[in-house]
Amino acid sequence: MTGQNPVFIPGPTNIPDRLRHAMNIPTVDHRAPDFSSLLAPMFADLKKVFKTETGTVITFPASGTGGWEAAITNTLSPGDKVLVARFGMFSHRWIDMCERHNLDVEVIECQWGDGAPADLYGKRLAADTNHEIKAVLVTHNETATGVRSDIGAIRNAMDATDHPAMLYVDCVSSLASMDFRMDEWQVDLAVSGSQKGFMLATGMAIIGVSQKALNAMDTAKCPRCFFDFRDMIAANAKGSYPYTPPIQLMAGLRESLDMLFEEGLENVYARHFRIAEGIRCAVNAWGLRLCANTPDLYSDTVSAIYVPESFDSNQLTDHAYDAYSVSFGIGLGEMNKKAFRIGHLGSLTDVMALSGLAAIEMAMKDLKYPIELGSGVGAAQEYYRQFKCNAQSQAA
Repeated sequence: MTGQNPVFIPGPTNIPDRLRHAMNIPTVDHRAPDFSSLLAPMFADLKKVFKTETGTVITFPASGTGGWEAAITNTLSPGDKVLVARFGMFSHRWIDMCERHNLDVEVIECQWGDGAPADLYGKRLAADTNHEIKAVLVTHNETATGVRSDIGAIRNAMDATDHPAMLYVDCVSSLASMDFRMDEWQVDLAVSGSQKGFMLATGMAIIGVSQKALNAMDTAKCPRCFFDFRDMIAANAKGSYPYTPPIQLMAGLRESLDMLFEEGLENVYARHFRIAEGIRCAVNAWGLRLCANTPDLYSDTVSAIYVPESFDSNQLTDHAYDAYSVSFGIGLGEMNKKAFRIGHLGSLTDVMALSGLAAIEMAMKDLKYPIELGSGVGAAQEYYRQFKCNAQSQAA
């Protein structure tokens, strides 16, 4: 029965039974008329999650990394200059991808634990008087460090310099879990995936594309075939796909959207904040600290937690898995052996969160961490109880 335990990694996330049942369908003819009836409503509802009325949603059978590649290759040319901050493993990987596509990558190096520096973006853009920078790339939620960046501040910095660059945002671990405002922030390419806030298996890259980004296809010269926006848009307009689509995942996505709207997107965001706050209370009670350097950077989908200097975080996550059959996120990049991560997004409740806190707390106690057994769980319990009491009193 060990497989019954939830995972506490920042993705893939726990798949609710309702979604697993929705994906349990026989083979469907993707050239048949009834397949087309799935596409248009799905795209319309995805636009609600991105919070865009003017953008286009495009999906590919891929992970979020495939979405990154699609965003780059459809809108840029080799030699184009892009501006990006490196402050975690996933911003680092995006930089690596741009370099492999022979883009001219200008990197703002940041301390891991900080967010995307809007002021430094603004300075670099202001200095680019010839407008050589074609795109600004930002990771909204850096899962290696548990840091959420202020995309609105990045947009304000771009507007203050009146720079025409496009804005690309990695929202893989934030979309459908934390508030995202594509139109308000004038995001040109927003890249996400099925395996995080949408609570599904990995296998669908989901991309929000502005009209400005669509226009950029006219001059983009990076090679693409499988990830060609034009092929996908043309096929989708006819209620089809340019190649075999992941039909079972699409059926799951349809059900996922229904679940999100039934709960209400604002309630989804509030639930994620609430669960995250309880976990942050536990971290404080343990006497540990988050990788995120200031509270305004705290992610509501993943907490990266430093272990004491004399301990190895990889040994902790290994022990939690071996002893209690529960998975937690390992430290990535600069966080390797220094921090572990608790993913708290997607299909999760406060009771599930408490089970994860209890498991990692037992693992820490087994390994002689200087914590008091029950301290973190108790702190989270008090927060969740108080939150409920407040909500009930307000309702009354």
